[in-house]
Amino acid sequence: MNVELPFAPVDSIIRRNAGDLRVSADAAEELAERIQEHGAALAVDAARRASEDGRKTLMAEDFGVERVVDRESLELPIAPVDRIARLEIDDRYRVSMDARVALADVLEEYADNVAEAAATLARHADRRTVKAEDVKTYFSLFE
Repeated sequence: MNVELPFAPVDSIIRRNAGDLRVSADAAEELAERIQEHGAALAVDAARRASEDGRKTLMAEDFGVERVVDRESLELPIAPVDRIARLEIDDRYRVSMDARVALADVLEEYADNVAEAAATLARHADRRTVKAEDVKTYFSLFE
């Protein structure tokens, strides 16, 4: 699977949760892949909900979001999130701008949770760097 999400914003999300720890490039790459997989799965569920409602357009509420945040407040860029949303759904679906922003918000919260846990795991291992193995360990323990 080709990763649509640039690593730089994912690195920024890890860093804001890592405090004084360093972040390896591999950690950002691993988390970007996991975010993409999660986002594609969420879009499949959202498409199912839209179909049940007789719609061909995914809306913010299909992602469980009642209030859409300002897109400028997000670290994750909208265009790659839109591509992630379309990875596993049929071409007949459209993704509204509010749905793209809502998905980016959901994915950023997901990334924050994983990054915070990965930083905790790195500290527990008495390391000064968050590594890909910390992200992988999080998923082996909690998913």
